[in-house]
Amino acid sequence: MLFQVGGDGTRPTFFEMAAAQQLPASLRAALTYSLGVFALRRSFLHKILDYEDEFYAALMLILEGHSLRTTDASFAESLYGLRRKSVRLRLRKGSGEEEVQHSGLEKRQRILSVVFLVVLPYFKSKLHAIYNKEREARLRESLWGMEDQGFDEADFFTGEEPVVSRGDSGNQELSVRVQLATKIKKFIAVCYPWIHASSEVQGALLTCSYAVLDYAQTGLIAAVFIFKMMEWWYQSAEERLTAPTVYPPPPPPPAPKVAKEGIPLPPDSSLCALCLQKRANPSVVTVSGFVFCYSCVFKYVTKYKRCPVTLIPASVDQIRRLFHDT
Repeated sequence: MLFQVGGDGTRPTFFEMAAAQQLPASLRAALTYSLGVFALRRSFLHKILDYEDEFYAALMLILEGHSLRTTDASFAESLYGLRRKSVRLRLRKGSGEEEVQHSGLEKRQRILSVVFLVVLPYFKSKLHAIYNKEREARLRESLWGMEDQGFDEADFFTGEEPVVSRGDSGNQELSVRVQLATKIKKFIAVCYPWIHASSEVQGALLTCSYAVLDYAQTGLIAAVFIFKMMEWWYQSAEERLTAPTVYPPPPPPPAPKVAKEGIPLPPDSSLCALCLQKRANPSVVTVSGFVFCYSCVFKYVTKYKRCPVTLIPASVDQIRRLFHDT
């Protein structure tokens, strides 16, 4: 199993695994192009290009072996901060629960990793090269006649065997080798198209999955935006249909009545009911709405805890100053 570096056991994302899988192919293409450019001036580099598969396999064998030995990850996985860990499941006898234990890679697991990362891709590339070579020979034979040895030379599919000369033992052994090599090539020609087709199908499925994942985020954002727009549209239409009729504001409540035991109001509304003088720094008692001088009403409310006119309980916090005397 693959884990991110950090010790918290976080699994890698799909994009990290896809990038790590595509890195070896990109690295090989870059190395081949670089060697091709340098070979224009250094002719001895053409020998490396002639044995491209072997050279790349040897390079990846060194890199993968060193990376697995030091970091427990392949060369591409170590670049993205990924690590391989072996997982062992153990069942507890009492509770029946599974206990997961993680540990580093063993030697056998490292060898298997090198086989799957280097050896098998090498054989696959060689088989692909042989298949392409034989297919080109067969195409040339069908277009220009029999020039090279092709798949149908020994009548493999018809069951006819080539005639082997029995002059001497050396020629007989050489003929047997040629016949065996021909049959092996015919067998590869029959089996490899199916293997190649299955790899192409897998590549097409991976390409489709990559495309879906690339546009999944954009599609999700667009879907949420469209959903919110539709919700707003129908909600606003429903509110317009079910909106209540606008009525005029209700009339203000009636003014509080003057208590019989309270201080009477002076005939002039500009005078203070407490000092019977023109109001200075007018202030209102919010519980009753009557206006007095600030100093007069502050002393009265502090002492009696009520409005001077209506005798409604009030406190100093319910006194508000008025900046315009009306």
